[in-house]
Amino acid sequence: MKYLILVGDGMGDLPRADLDGRTPLAAARTPAMDFVAANGELFLLRTVPQGYPPGSDVANLSLAGYLPEECYSGRAPLEAASMGVELAPGETAFRCNLVTIDRAEGGEVAMVDYSSGHISSEEARQLIAALARELDSPSVRFHAGISYRHLLVFGGAVDGLTTVPPHDYTGQPVTEHWQGYHAVPQLARLMARAPEILADHPVNQARAAKGLKPANGIWLWGEGKAPSMKTLQAQYGISGALISAVDLLKGIGVYAGMEVINVPGATGYLDTNYQGKVEAALAALKEKDLVFVHVEAPDEAAHQGLLKEKMQAIEDFDRRIVQPLLDGLAGSDFRLAVTMDHFTPLSIRTHSAQPVPVAIYDSRRDSGKGCGRPYTEEAAAANGRELANGRDFLKTLLAVA
Repeated sequence: MKYLILVGDGMGDLPRADLDGRTPLAAARTPAMDFVAANGELFLLRTVPQGYPPGSDVANLSLAGYLPEECYSGRAPLEAASMGVELAPGETAFRCNLVTIDRAEGGEVAMVDYSSGHISSEEARQLIAALARELDSPSVRFHAGISYRHLLVFGGAVDGLTTVPPHDYTGQPVTEHWQGYHAVPQLARLMARAPEILADHPVNQARAAKGLKPANGIWLWGEGKAPSMKTLQAQYGISGALISAVDLLKGIGVYAGMEVINVPGATGYLDTNYQGKVEAALAALKEKDLVFVHVEAPDEAAHQGLLKEKMQAIEDFDRRIVQPLLDGLAGSDFRLAVTMDHFTPLSIRTHSAQPVPVAIYDSRRDSGKGCGRPYTEEAAAANGRELANGRDFLKTLLAVA
């Protein structure tokens, strides 16, 4: 028996007047996910425990079968693991976004773009290298990641510091949060010097000449120390592989003892290598019990408030991930879950903590005569079943008591 978890990050949304009261998921054409829902189990899953932020870190830990209450220590330590960066005792990892900010003369700061216009990985590597040359020290280390997503390891104390995700504040003032870094002297220096180093860099000069947003600042958030997590093998007796373009997800895979598969051309956006992810998943299933496939594009489009692009991302996930995997596994015994980690409503352009719809299809029980229900938020809620946590979800997928 083989198992798959297919995650369309941030697909969930709220009913919209411009979609005749439907959500983007309900309005999108998703025959493969609808097939899974109609011919399998459909229910809600609470991926974000009460009192926890509805981040992809917490929610995807749940989808991997963990209880965040037992193991969550922050987002950045997971990203550090995916990059092969070990945290020494006392060190704190921060996610370090390359951002576009607007700094007014009066000291006001606004978040223009949390991703610097989805800067390319090659451009970003050059900028992070420049920051490292100028600012690295025994207590500060920059590490380049993918696109706008990078890592800072800090060896000093950060007591009293409260950080926020930059994608929650697109187009909004962030002066109070910007000033908060200045309560930590070493971080204050970093936040002051980084814009100076980035301003005149050839990468930003070239972007400006093309009319692109410059990466003119850094934003630190998601901080934490190394977590303690049991592997999937230790918890559930299964082997696993994880496929994602996002360092956060890869870090979860590392701590879960899964094989982390890096697919060339996987970008975390609409242009990601869908076919490569499908081929990697089918190959991994020849050796592994479970494969976790994550697609970031719906979430990225929602953070930008782009309805057309979010619907395209949902339809691409259905047509280019779900359907090819169903086809590729035809004739074999498998259980496949389609889900999302959290909602990312276009109206608020950030995450929210509602229970998410999950559909599980078992190839051994397919009669080919589905009930006709679609894979939507409304249909899952109407079904009247809700699982309380990720451990219950994974046990349900594995069909164990």
